[in-house]
Amino acid sequence: MIPKYPIFIPSKGRHDSRFTMKMFDEFGFYYTVVIEEQEYEKYAAVIDPSKLLILPFSNKGLTTTRNWIWNYAESLGVEKFWTFDDNIRGIYRINRNLNVPCSTGVPIPIIEKFIDRFENVGVAGMNYFMFIPRKDKIPPYTVNTRVYSNMLLNTKEKNPDGTPFRNNLEYNDDTDLNIRMLKKGSCTIQFNAFN
Repeated sequence: MIPKYPIFIPSKGRHDSRFTMKMFDEFGFYYTVVIEEQEYEKYAAVIDPSKLLILPFSNKGLTTTRNWIWNYAESLGVEKFWTFDDNIRGIYRINRNLNVPCSTGVPIPIIEKFIDRFENVGVAGMNYFMFIPRKDKIPPYTVNTRVYSNMLLNTKEKNPDGTPFRNNLEYNDDTDLNIRMLKKGSCTIQFNAFN
């Protein structure tokens, strides 16, 4: 299984570690790393240049980068797109209250197929493993809560005034995005079965 929607990884200063990129390479998934021009040579030395997308600006912060990716995804005509932080080392599946490492990226297409059944989901993604206590009973997913670090976003989300929905704040823009998404009536879904 391969993802239906494009995967973008905004990255800065992490050409040496590349945790998320290495994970997707192991899964055999195509992804795009969104970088600033001054870092192109460093990233191109360790990542296939066809996977690199250069921002038209530098040093404007993650929020501006995330919004540029959103605009870019919308220009591609895709219904949804993923953004993953560049420091994710793996995906796990909860099985009998144990985090079992996934050797494939199957959880991503599974999440996509689940979310595609609904019309009102603006943001979806996986929970952090450290927020799933081993001895607690946790549902496979939680509706209308925060989603961070990996987000499946709907490109067509609009504000109540009809303008495109985007990140607003310089810091904690993901928290703000989730709150505004809920406030306008769209749902968020956070997966616990995969983290």
